[in-house]
Amino acid sequence: MSSASSPGNSPGRNEKILFWASFFTLIAAGMGFSIRSDIIANWGKDYGFTQTELGQVTGMGLAGFGVAIIFFSFVTDLFGYGVLMVLAFLLHLIAVLTTLAAPFAFQSSGKEGAYWCLFIGQFTFSLANGTCEAVINPLTASLFPKNKTHWLNILHAGWPGGLVLGALVGLGLNQVGGIGWQIRWGIVLLPVLVYGAMMFGRKFPHSEAKSSGVPVGTMIITLLSPILLFLFVLHALVGYVELGTDSWIVDITKAVLASPDKALLAFIWTNVLMFTLRFFAGPIVEKINPVGLLFISAVLGVAGLWMLGQSFTDSIWPWMAAVTVYGIGKTFYWPTLLGVISERFPKGGALALGVSGGIGMISAGLLGGPGIGFEQDLYASKKLQDNSPGTYERYKSGAENGFPIPGIFPKVVGLDGAKKGVLMDNGEQLAADLAKLQSAGKKDENLEKLNAWWQTAKSHAEEDKPRVQESNIVGGKSALEVTALVPAALAVGFLLLILYFMATGGYKQVHLEAARPSGRPAGGADAGDWGR
Repeated sequence: MSSASSPGNSPGRNEKILFWASFFTLIAAGMGFSIRSDIIANWGKDYGFTQTELGQVTGMGLAGFGVAIIFFSFVTDLFGYGVLMVLAFLLHLIAVLTTLAAPFAFQSSGKEGAYWCLFIGQFTFSLANGTCEAVINPLTASLFPKNKTHWLNILHAGWPGGLVLGALVGLGLNQVGGIGWQIRWGIVLLPVLVYGAMMFGRKFPHSEAKSSGVPVGTMIITLLSPILLFLFVLHALVGYVELGTDSWIVDITKAVLASPDKALLAFIWTNVLMFTLRFFAGPIVEKINPVGLLFISAVLGVAGLWMLGQSFTDSIWPWMAAVTVYGIGKTFYWPTLLGVISERFPKGGALALGVSGGIGMISAGLLGGPGIGFEQDLYASKKLQDNSPGTYERYKSGAENGFPIPGIFPKVVGLDGAKKGVLMDNGEQLAADLAKLQSAGKKDENLEKLNAWWQTAKSHAEEDKPRVQESNIVGGKSALEVTALVPAALAVGFLLLILYFMATGGYKQVHLEAARPSGRPAGGADAGDWGR
């Protein structure tokens, strides 16, 4: 088995395999995110969730990431990267299986059982992703200490790569037809098995900070730097706008363009763009420093989200133009911000990178996903209540929901996803499900209750359907327009950083001198190897 080389030298075969295995952990995370975004409407239809409730589930698909990466960043050097990757692999397996158990939970415990099954499954999936991230960011920084921003962008090209693969899975299975969400979700296991096979038996280097002899106490003190704390706040905003919006963009596009296939094609396009551009971050930051790149990205993010919220983007080509602007804007947020933190605060080590990424993911999970889901409920319900109170009464949910931060928006009763699903296909799937149960001599209390409602509501279906569709479009577009305020705040923050660096001599990378304990090269092999 190969030894880990010094991070100051060109990485050898072992290190290259570790880098590309790390890349595949993000492929797995991206595929899971993409496929979940595609099947979220199925969960709403099958189990009767509102957009807010679906946002809570998808939020857990992000929040656990933040919890895991922050916790493990404190103990990464103690346990070793290899041990953490074994844990991540097991968590990914458990997460996929728990999510697939939702239909059985629904049969035994109804909507609540399905909700908690999906909630726990997605939370566990995000824990696995966060555990991976606690390893791969400092690992990449250790392997490429002189060119961190460039290689972190290449590493994080795995994320849009996974998003594209997940969307292609959805698009391909749509052409086949009749493929349930369970099979689509189960495909997430493939990249998990790939990174597991690539990392098995590998030796991992120490983090740059540990190789340089930086004690944990110094790492913790570094976290208190005012500029670093400000960067953490900006990462929270990045998490909200990038991942919160990505959680919903496919579902919203389906409503606006009235086509699942067009929605997936738009999603594929923006992420192919993102995947490609991340390989060219190095040449870009040579011309403008990383903070300048982040400022331009934020301005484009504002423009893209504002365009998506306007009425002129109701057809395919204007929508594609808007998502292109949005896609370019979001491309460099996450990895470039991590690059800035690693370049300016190397004494923070894995801890600084982990805390920043964790804050971003917690923000996306607890605020972005649920918040944008709530905003859709708010504006869709208001549109329906104002234009057709009777339709709203027929399709409203039984639960009242609020924005994740109390006091910003009033509470709202959103529309019931199961009722909307029955309306959209005129009760065909409901009738087929009931016939199947009847032929098997079984009963389903949830379906029977839904059918009893439909027998009354279907007499109004012809007038209700266009009204509900219109309210869904208004809800989605309004939520995106409001979300444009977040990259606007980012633009202000990055501009302040540009001015700060101009006043203090310009943006410069900070490098650590490697410590060399007796008989051991800097960046030597990690005792915590995968599988040991």
